Amino acid sequence: MKASDLFVRCLEAEGVEYNFGIPGEENLHILESIRKSKIRFITTRHEQAAAFMAATYGRLTGEVGVCLATLGPGATNLVTGIAHAHLGGFPLLAITGQKAIRKQSQGGFQVLDVVNMMQSITKRSVQIKDPQSIPKEVRSMFKTSQMERMGSCHIEIPEDVASEEVAEKFRPHQPVPIIRPVAHADAIEQAAELIRQAQHPLILVSSRAQRYEAYKDLLRFCNETNIYVIHTQLGKGVLSDAHKNSLFSFGVHRHDLVNCAVDYADLLITVGYNTVEFPPSIWNKDLDKKIVDINFTHSLQDIYNPPLCEVIGDVGCSLRCILGQLRPQAFEGQYFAGLKERLQKVLLVDGAEDDALKPRRIVADCRKALGPEDVIFLDNGIYKLWFSRHYPTYSVDTFLADNALASMGAGLPGAMATKLMHPDKKVLAVCGDGGFMMNSQELETAVRLKLHLVVLILNDNGFGFIKWKQQGEGYPDFALDYGNPDFVKYAESYGARGIKVESAGGFLPVLQQAFDSKENKGPVVIECPIDYSENAETWGKELDMLVCPAGS
Repeated sequence: MKASDLFVRCLEAEGVEYNFGIPGEENLHILESIRKSKIRFITTRHEQAAAFMAATYGRLTGEVGVCLATLGPGATNLVTGIAHAHLGGFPLLAITGQKAIRKQSQGGFQVLDVVNMMQSITKRSVQIKDPQSIPKEVRSMFKTSQMERMGSCHIEIPEDVASEEVAEKFRPHQPVPIIRPVAHADAIEQAAELIRQAQHPLILVSSRAQRYEAYKDLLRFCNETNIYVIHTQLGKGVLSDAHKNSLFSFGVHRHDLVNCAVDYADLLITVGYNTVEFPPSIWNKDLDKKIVDINFTHSLQDIYNPPLCEVIGDVGCSLRCILGQLRPQAFEGQYFAGLKERLQKVLLVDGAEDDALKPRRIVADCRKALGPEDVIFLDNGIYKLWFSRHYPTYSVDTFLADNALASMGAGLPGAMATKLMHPDKKVLAVCGDGGFMMNSQELETAVRLKLHLVVLILNDNGFGFIKWKQQGEGYPDFALDYGNPDFVKYAESYGARGIKVESAGGFLPVLQQAFDSKENKGPVVIECPIDYSENAETWGKELDMLVCPAGS
């Protein structure tokens, strides 16, 4: 048996469905073995997009997303997507090729120390030197990637190793289910006692609370205790925003109206929280908050996040155990209920019917066009703040944004992977013109795969987020403007459909038309000009003047 065949059999044993990537001559043996397997190889037009797609697969399924590239420039092109998965906590395995290590005839041509290059953006990075080690290394990579906190791993396979023969006795190691440990009884009791002593406890929920159906236990916890919840951007949807106890989510890294709830709280219960998702220096700037952390792993110590109690184990189980000790206690929550009424007006009503193509009107119309289980995938730009703040979310994994690495260019490939996973759901990618052009070549991939998704390009002909920051620093407008193609013609040149929005009143009908599956079979690109004139007022002056409602 050839080593490459053994390697791919190991991937099959792990349940791999897709491999996203661009092959090179150094991994043609692997490619041929994939051709003979049940794994579907998705050829992308750039390795970065392959890594973004693999990361999104891992994010949505909890299984390891797999991407492949060749040595040198192929491997370096993967780096941004691998880092995206690493910081975001999405399970991913990157596979790269390499020149022969037994007999090197091309000197240093294209050769980089890829294994060491990947060390800082993965949980583990190795080169396979012996075909007999393939089953061990593949199983180790999948196990390591899926262990909390989930993240990226990397394997390099030199072409001569991949072509070697290996004895039949070396077979794939069968995956063993990871049994998540339960928290210690003393930690459960300590957490319950701190919550019992609180007058105004508040839950801060993050992305890891979406896993293993922990959101069901959070719902039961809130129903019985009447404790209110704020989400990070990556945690949106863990508790439906239609639930009376949801106080929506953090948006900008500043003190906003939702932070008034944190100010009033005398105990913060962080659930699945990681500081990369929203800095604790914002919500605990005075270092006066008591914190109970409920998580799968120990928290990383932070100046502004020193927990009094850590409940480490399966999050859902921990919530059930703590609830069992709190019954029948329920908190009054009058302040939080009043704050929610104000938030609903500010976030969901004000500006939603604006007669100009401003952010709040666009966000509101996108919400109207999508059902509660449909998916929106945000690229990175100033619009992400508007959507995070104003887009109500009703279910897990339906609002996909990245507030960890926060790389531009992830929107289109991430939405493509989402549509592969959920062909029956509407999927909307929201991109700025800058972010869209970073991976716009993947329109060809979407057309080839016949993916009926909608790409909304919010066009301001510049790097709008940085312009806003530049303006805030008092600097003159410099170096952030550029030209764009005719996006309608650009989409059509790939075989996609292109539409341009002309007015605020015409935006929702265009969006609804784009999702019409009878009229559209592949990707639809909508170009929408956007008026960001209210950025400075909303994210600057209004927050500077914000006064929280008085508490009792």
